[in-house]
Amino acid sequence: MAEPSRAPETVESVDGAHFLIIEARFYDAIGALQLAGAVRALEQAGARFTTFRAPGALEIPAAAAILLDAAEKSGAPYAGVIALGCVIRGETYHFEIVAGESARALMDLSVARKIPLGNGVLTTENEAQALERADLARLDKGGDAARAALAMYRLKREAR
Repeated sequence: MAEPSRAPETVESVDGAHFLIIEARFYDAIGALQLAGAVRALEQAGARFTTFRAPGALEIPAAAAILLDAAEKSGAPYAGVIALGCVIRGETYHFEIVAGESARALMDLSVARKIPLGNGVLTTENEAQALERADLARLDKGGDAARAALAMYRLKREAR
């Protein structure tokens, strides 16, 4: 099986751009790792950020829309959004609904608002897979989500 090619981590400054992190902290240990990875990536790029919690992964897109509207109304819009959460497969169909609908809604939000987004909502079969993906020393998917949002922010800035 082919191994994924990880893009080099870029530390190009984003000049203090302000990002929104929304995390669904359903699994505390996994959520803490994801948040640490995202924060590290944002700090390395010189970004500012504000963190909010949503009750679950399915609520992240609505929380993002609410917070994006409030920030725009206050005259301090966010430069991008980082969504963090974890959905672990259980015994029911609920996993498919939460995983698919949260991803779809996040993509809809990003495209409709043209807002840079990093989707760090993990969808795994078990807790061991989630921990491997969240761990900063292993796959660091929280950091990857932040780096994706940063890359899209840079692309948006260059396209102006």
